[in-house]
Amino acid sequence: MRVIQTFLTGTRAGPPAEGAVHLVHDLLWAHARPSDGLEHVRARRDEHGLDVFLFVDADSDRSARAQMAALLGRVDTLLDSHGFALDLS
Repeated sequence: MRVIQTFLTGTRAGPPAEGAVHLVHDLLWAHARPSDGLEHVRARRDEHGLDVFLFVDADSDRSARAQMAALLGRVDTLLDSHGFALDLS
């Protein structure tokens, strides 16, 4: 299992809403495909956005990053509509 970290920067004033963690969690799982290899999602709020840790079933870090780039690409527009900009670390 590999861990990929990404940061979602809030594009609206102030810290993210309390429900933002659940929203992002649900968006990721709703758009995940078996081929993404997503095993677990962990997110936490900070004053500027959300730290998101994606646990991925992959053979290498490179594969894990590619798999998560595909998933995050599918949810990027939705994240943007909810006030987050994606930053894949």
